[in-house]
Amino acid sequence: MRIALTHNLRLSDSEEEAEFDTEETVNALASAIERLGHRVEKMEVSGPASQLVARLEAFSPDLIFNTAEGRRGRFREAFFPALFEELGFPYTGSDAYVLAVTLDKQLTKLVLREHGIRTPGWQFIEKVSDLKADDLHFPVIVKPNFEGSSKGITQDSVAENVDTLKKKVIEALERYPAGVLVEEYISGKDLTVPFLEHADSDFDGILSPVEYTVDQSYTDGKRFSIYDYDLKTKFVDAVNVKAPAAIAPEMAERLRKIARSIVQKLDCHDLARLDFRLSDAGVPYFLEINALPSLEPGASLYVAAELEGLHFDAVVGAVIDNAARRQKIKDKPRSSSRPARKGPLRVGFTFNVKRIKPLADGRHDDEAEYDSPGTLQAIREAIASHGHEVVDLEATAELPIVLSTTPVDVVFNIAEGFRGRNRESQVPALLELLDIPYCGSDPATLSLALDKALAKKVVRAAGIDTPNFQLMTTGRERLDKQFTRWPLMVKPVAEGSSKGVVQKSVCHSEAELREVVKELVDRYDQPALIEEYIGGREFTVGLLGERRPKVLPPMEIVFTDRNDKTPIYKFEDKLEANDRIKYEAPAKLEPAQLERMKSAARGAFMALGCRDVARIDFRMDEAGRIFFLECNPLPGLTPGWSDLVLISQGEGMDYPTLIGEILSGAIRRYKERETRRRDGRDRELKEVPPPLPEQRFA
Repeated sequence: MRIALTHNLRLSDSEEEAEFDTEETVNALASAIERLGHRVEKMEVSGPASQLVARLEAFSPDLIFNTAEGRRGRFREAFFPALFEELGFPYTGSDAYVLAVTLDKQLTKLVLREHGIRTPGWQFIEKVSDLKADDLHFPVIVKPNFEGSSKGITQDSVAENVDTLKKKVIEALERYPAGVLVEEYISGKDLTVPFLEHADSDFDGILSPVEYTVDQSYTDGKRFSIYDYDLKTKFVDAVNVKAPAAIAPEMAERLRKIARSIVQKLDCHDLARLDFRLSDAGVPYFLEINALPSLEPGASLYVAAELEGLHFDAVVGAVIDNAARRQKIKDKPRSSSRPARKGPLRVGFTFNVKRIKPLADGRHDDEAEYDSPGTLQAIREAIASHGHEVVDLEATAELPIVLSTTPVDVVFNIAEGFRGRNRESQVPALLELLDIPYCGSDPATLSLALDKALAKKVVRAAGIDTPNFQLMTTGRERLDKQFTRWPLMVKPVAEGSSKGVVQKSVCHSEAELREVVKELVDRYDQPALIEEYIGGREFTVGLLGERRPKVLPPMEIVFTDRNDKTPIYKFEDKLEANDRIKYEAPAKLEPAQLERMKSAARGAFMALGCRDVARIDFRMDEAGRIFFLECNPLPGLTPGWSDLVLISQGEGMDYPTLIGEILSGAIRRYKERETRRRDGRDRELKEVPPPLPEQRFA
């Protein structure tokens, strides 16, 4: 099988990462999975979830071997299983509901108390006023309610009187505001009962109890015997794991029966670890359950499994086999959303390379929208970081021939095309002809959005404000009466990257306007767009996704020259940094303004039929009205420079994640295409008529 090993990697000794896996543990698990005959891909999950999603979609695992703890919150352990379920990937271990319940110590106790499971007396405290100290039997121990690995538990966690308890609760709540548990301290032995569901035992996978003993050199001078945070992190060599536990056989059997009941009541799967205290009087008390137990070499699960004849690899194999059996992975075809595929995806990369650098005055701007070699390399590396193989496909006149002889699964397209108002649609149209999935909008949207006048008509029809506008093809046409005030703005109707937009594009008289129109028509061989100049603030908004796109926080293009009364985002501003422009990402907007702008962006995206990615420009006048300027469904992707990249950085999204988000739609469409092809082949096989019976002739 193809198995993704999802994990949080421990990079420091901080308490925050105490439950994460060391590199040694991750490598040991990966090696065991490989020795068992599977293909494994290690996936560290601490980055943005979108990056993990892109990697999973690319690798398309049969099973996810999950050890990821999550970083924060009461549902952190449940987050990744919930994500896997949403994506349709089978995974090892208990489901999100079980992990959410078991991370909550007091909720677990409440559930199990209803089934007669004995636990120490406890109180859950969210604020000091919740404490009812008179109802407790001292001594008591104060611990975080939503933490594992004994985080927050030290020798000082024990209180022997009310005053000390209140002080310790206040201190604990400052560190763990989600709530703490005050639990009666039980003097006795620390025992744990591992659960390995696939193990062949008389107790349905409940293994023999294991005992933790601590070297006397560590316990000397300590009044209370506690398996605390220091023992689990700093003084691990002082802890001895004894299997089987030094208890009577009758008690071992009793503990296994209690553990089996707990696992069944909580509906745990594949593996778990249950912690008990056996009091000095011989009474077992359930403390907590870890449904996502440590799998570092030497952990109690392995020690107990050895008593059943199961070594390290066999334990890992038992987890995998049980998850596969439970989810019927071997008995059913792969999900229709993930067609079978071997090896990484071959991602074709279509582009136009910029070989001529334009000048600030607009000369030599034929290749202004093309991408520099540095940008192209950054995109290649970002695609490859998600586990894909990148195949360069420069968008030259030979591209149709190259595509017909170069097998690719999907295409990451940033090609601008050659000429005409349909140039951006040329490569996508070719890809559709060849039935190759690609990222970005389809040819119709790309052609529509490049023609600013048509785009404004569509967006205006959708109820979104745009400046009044008019097309001129010669400069001699009558100026429309809808323009009631100056200045007016003039730009080419079908160019990007602010080509043709310079300071004199803002016209203060009809004579100026006609001169600029004539110049633009002659230069770009296309009509000129005239529109109202909207004074105020300028913004650009990035969107990612398809039917329900994610709207990224707007970025403001801030004009710093106070003497310029009609500032615009000019062509030269997009060539290199200057002191006339600065960027604020995210923009500083009032909540109502932000919602109106996001709504306008989403509405324009959907009205124009955009897909996967787009960047939409707006102006907001002094009255707070938001005006659509234009939409770029093929936005620039230069690291650290292009508007969409700056927007994503302001959102906390790194460059590889942004590229992965854009590509993810194409990968989904690729899988849908493969499913259709497979279903079509299966249907054809079913429809083949049976052979005629053999005829005999006399």
